[in-house]
Amino acid sequence: MKTDLQLWPIGNCQVSALLDVAGSIVWGCVPRVDGDPAFCALLDTAGDGALRRGIWSAELVDQVDARSRYLRNTPVLSTVLTDAQGGSVEMLSFCPRFERSGRMYRPVAYGRIIRPLAGSPRLRMRLAPAKNWGDPDVARTNGTNHARYLCDAHTLRLSTDAPVGHILEERAFRIERPHHFFLGPDEPFVGNIGREVSRMFDLTVDYWRYWARSLAIPFEWQEAVIRAAITLKLCQHEETGAIVAALTTSIPEAPHSERNWDYRYCWIRDAYYTVQALNRLGALDVLEKYLGYLRNIVDEMKEGAIQPLFAVSGESELPEAEAEKLPGYRGMGPVRIGNAAALQTQHDVYGQIILPTIQSFCDQRLLRMSEKADFERLEAVGELAWKTHDKPDAGLWEFRTRSAVHTYSAVMSWAACDRLAMAANVLGLEDRAQFWSQRAVRIRETIEAEAWHEEAGRFGASFGRDDVDASLLQLIDMRFLSADDPRFISTFEAIEERLRRGEHMLRYDSEDDYGLPETAFNICTFWLIEALFLVGRKEEARTLFEQMLTRRTESGLLSEDMDFETGELWGNFPQTYSLVGIINCAGLLSVPWSQMR
Repeated sequence: MKTDLQLWPIGNCQVSALLDVAGSIVWGCVPRVDGDPAFCALLDTAGDGALRRGIWSAELVDQVDARSRYLRNTPVLSTVLTDAQGGSVEMLSFCPRFERSGRMYRPVAYGRIIRPLAGSPRLRMRLAPAKNWGDPDVARTNGTNHARYLCDAHTLRLSTDAPVGHILEERAFRIERPHHFFLGPDEPFVGNIGREVSRMFDLTVDYWRYWARSLAIPFEWQEAVIRAAITLKLCQHEETGAIVAALTTSIPEAPHSERNWDYRYCWIRDAYYTVQALNRLGALDVLEKYLGYLRNIVDEMKEGAIQPLFAVSGESELPEAEAEKLPGYRGMGPVRIGNAAALQTQHDVYGQIILPTIQSFCDQRLLRMSEKADFERLEAVGELAWKTHDKPDAGLWEFRTRSAVHTYSAVMSWAACDRLAMAANVLGLEDRAQFWSQRAVRIRETIEAEAWHEEAGRFGASFGRDDVDASLLQLIDMRFLSADDPRFISTFEAIEERLRRGEHMLRYDSEDDYGLPETAFNICTFWLIEALFLVGRKEEARTLFEQMLTRRTESGLLSEDMDFETGELWGNFPQTYSLVGIINCAGLLSVPWSQMR
């Protein structure tokens, strides 16, 4: 079985899963995205063709083809399987999500419908969840119409109108009518399984299509933007509002690099970029829930500091360990659980808490607008930005063995104070507006003195050093510099000379804890595209953007990294950063709707 990142996410903002091109669920954690992977076959791939644990597959006898596609404007997957005799079935895979009894129904559950299309297809199903990060020894019990899988802390129950014995014994059987499957909580399924799963399917499709209809999308590249937006929403854990950086752990950033990290947590930085992109599309539901998550984080500040990432529950302890039972993606371990970056000092986090929160002081559409009390609590975060703006940190690239005063972090601190002054003006607090404005001015003066490299005639990536990294391209987005500022032009020229690799962009070109970077960082390539457009190289920007779109998987998505020579995708998937880049660049480069009216 070939292993690559041609994967199709499904989900309901409580649980998610990644399916391969044949419609097999190869990754999925329960009872939430940062839980134990009941489906872990994606990381159990030391040898192609091996019988992998942690999988839910369906294959026809003598199968010769499998093709997947999303139902339009949904994360519901249709997979058509075809056998050598021309027989075929369609398998519909989804996670239920719809309003029921006045609240959103999003169970820890996966639904499937398999229906015949042609001929006399015979299907063999394998449902083999794992537990404790790769242990296949999962006890089972069963009844007439169900099977239970005792995955320790979270037992899964399959309810179905297909022959349970055939499924447990992995015996092939004819598909002569639709069969329905509901893998969910360990409780009896109420109602007729066929009617209820079909109803869930219809309501889930309707929910997503109405949600997509509410998006304010650009005229060009609509399909790419809608797919990116839906997938970003799937990365939100709706119960708390947290937004994870990706749905996976330990997909290497480059082959055999050991740059294998667990991204199933909420980085304040990544979430900031996610809500910023979705705001541009008018998806305020994601912002509102995330702001609630942030308020809880701020309320629980410890010893005058906020760490850069948290569990989706808000838990701060994320000890990093290795799952020894799993060989890893293509056998390229280690498989890591937890992330030691939670222990790092990253001062840009304060700006990334304040910037998305400012909208809540002035956006009349929000159900809960922020008030003076919220502003006063936010000022405590501003104090941290002020106190740390010229102090060393690990930076946004999370260096594990060195620190510096990173320009990006300092500019985020400036933005924190600048935006607090804006919020104070909205609230009519003139004295606080002046207070924070003066602090913003002083931080700007520090940055312009310490980050500016006079001999090179440009900004450096850290104070007092002649280094560059791609984060300096964000000086425009944060409104620290304008695109026509000669200081930005000279900085951009140096970045492009040092970090650009054809149509791709590195984050940095110096050695880090694991040597020299071997792959391009996709969000940095999108930052390059934005900068090209804003400095007037518009056709070049469009060309690069359209090339990046061709690098997407068949599901229309991107991972974190890309081989800048072959175009192969690496890194955790789907990566919120990369999807943000699609949305932002499409909105910037597209012709306006007014030209089409």
